[in-house]
Amino acid sequence: MSTQEQSTAAASETHSPDVVVVGAGTAGCYAAATVAREGYDAVVLERKTEDEAGHIACGDALKGADAFPESIPKSQIEPAFTNTGVDHGRFEIPQEDTVLEIPIPGELAVIDRWEYGRLIIEGAADAGADFHYDTVVKNVTQADDGRVTGVEAMRKGESRTYEADVVIDAAGSLSVLQDNVDFSTSTFDTNVNYSHFCSAYREVVRVDDPVEWDDALVFKPTERAAGYLWYFPRTDTEINAGLGFQMTEEPMKLVDDLKRDLENRPEFRGAEVEDKLGAALPTRRPYDSAVHPGYMAVGDAAGHVNPTTGGGIAGAAYAGKYAAEAAVEGLETGDVSEKTLWEYNERVMDHFGARYAALDVYNILSTAVDVDDLMGLLAAMPGEKLAEALYSGSTSIGPKLAAESLYESYGHWGTIINLFRTKRRADDLLELYEEYPHHPAALKHWQQRRDDLMEKVYETTGADPKY
Repeated sequence: MSTQEQSTAAASETHSPDVVVVGAGTAGCYAAATVAREGYDAVVLERKTEDEAGHIACGDALKGADAFPESIPKSQIEPAFTNTGVDHGRFEIPQEDTVLEIPIPGELAVIDRWEYGRLIIEGAADAGADFHYDTVVKNVTQADDGRVTGVEAMRKGESRTYEADVVIDAAGSLSVLQDNVDFSTSTFDTNVNYSHFCSAYREVVRVDDPVEWDDALVFKPTERAAGYLWYFPRTDTEINAGLGFQMTEEPMKLVDDLKRDLENRPEFRGAEVEDKLGAALPTRRPYDSAVHPGYMAVGDAAGHVNPTTGGGIAGAAYAGKYAAEAAVEGLETGDVSEKTLWEYNERVMDHFGARYAALDVYNILSTAVDVDDLMGLLAAMPGEKLAEALYSGSTSIGPKLAAESLYESYGHWGTIINLFRTKRRADDLLELYEEYPHHPAALKHWQQRRDDLMEKVYETTGADPKY
């Protein structure tokens, strides 16, 4: 062995927890806390420093603020809820010189995401999870039968090996772990590419005078068709201002749209920018399966985001809980096979996955309709119906809604007909997802039925295939 090899071997460390969680975001922290509270060893690997951990790009809006798993008590994270007075969406449609005030069902809050990030890490640590910061995962280890057995990482130039019964991938959108796992022996969803994601950029901006819309989440289309702007009030003088756009677009041009809009809004005159950050975000249906022997993906790493709003915090927390409980079952039985972990998939689909998959149909529709026509139609639709469509995955669009919208929507009737037909397809898809299979052997047949429905979605909307 050479001197260099001896030095490398000496620097290498091996750790053997029961569960390795990669990523200290919402899904990762709730997964680690759930495992630790059951008395098992959970180690969270976080690439950021301890001071920077929890600092991620986020819109800061939280739907479902009243519903979080108990593994990290809600009282632990409540100090990060900086605005609990938001109760509706404010949709600005410049093309129609219209502002829509749309109620949003459920408990809402706007949070300080970095403070929230610190608090969930603290909560998971209090539950017994161990955090290893400055640790970048480089590879995933697998047994001859394909089972994932751990990860290889680097920490400040030193190699580390983590051997574990279960690896939980909470590494975020386009997770690098998934590039390194051979999924050929399982049903894990590999039908994933960059077009299923958008880029997001946000600035935290402080203004001198309180904004008039501190009880609303403000949305506005960008000047280009590929994105939207948001203004979410953390407080009446601290605003999360951001935009989301498809990865196929040129980011700097869209960031210029945000800056130009900020400059043209009187309430932001003389504003101070406190923080800037960007990230990738799923705008797709949840993974058909996020399990593989010894391995599960959670949160953004499994597409667990509402594809129409980008909201994913509460869902990620529950995905972490469900994955952790499946891991604990595997630890207790000594069986971490795909079949044992499968219940995690079922619980995600039952809780929010089916709804998100149905909502993705409207995302697909938006790629095939004229944006100005769509904005004109939205301006004519009753706000409560829009809210129902945006958050439930379907809505009771019927003769009454058509009658309410008919006069105001003159010139957009073709879009209305298309929307009605698309709604029926979304209903069909939602019904199929409610029949999600109870074991991995049945997934292929279910996928074929789903893909047949998706062909009808593309036919109805005129959109190019997304998957």
